[in-house]
Amino acid sequence: MQRRTWLVVLSALFATIATAQTTTVEPPAVRLDVPFVPTPEEVVAEMIKLAKVTKNDVIYDLGSGDGRIVIAAVKQSGARGVGVDIDPKRIQEANENATKAGVADRVKFIEQDLFKADIKPASVVTLYLLPDINLKLRPKLLSDLRPGTRIVSHNFHMGDWKPLQTVQVGNHTVFYWEVPKDRKVPK
Repeated sequence: MQRRTWLVVLSALFATIATAQTTTVEPPAVRLDVPFVPTPEEVVAEMIKLAKVTKNDVIYDLGSGDGRIVIAAVKQSGARGVGVDIDPKRIQEANENATKAGVADRVKFIEQDLFKADIKPASVVTLYLLPDINLKLRPKLLSDLRPGTRIVSHNFHMGDWKPLQTVQVGNHTVFYWEVPKDRKVPK
């Protein structure tokens, strides 16, 4: 009787070990400050229109998700674009979307924390973040971007930095600013 119990225990132990060896372990998920919520196409179109994106622009989308804003801007205007996102799944998806849209040669998607990204080349910056993230990002935008750089945010403001324009698109709000010459928040 004892021998049979040991055989059962050993069989269970070997089964557990075999299962553990064939199970793949996923790396921990990236901690996101902002959940991915796609910007509706009509809002994307208004953001691009409000920023007056041209072929001479370099558009940066911070928290670019699936790349739709950068891809649409590049496709419509011939500009160059850069998307920055911390989620490797979104970067892969954005690259696939750029290839499907035929603009992969004019866009680049970077897996990086947007607070650490080099945004100096941007002439246009788009955002769909959250109010607290916009406020934390504001000093970087003002210090890193050249005066006159256009900034467009979907749904979320920049605190006491009043937008130059605000446009409603259905239930969505699009805010527009330009980096001032003195790089200080105008009151």
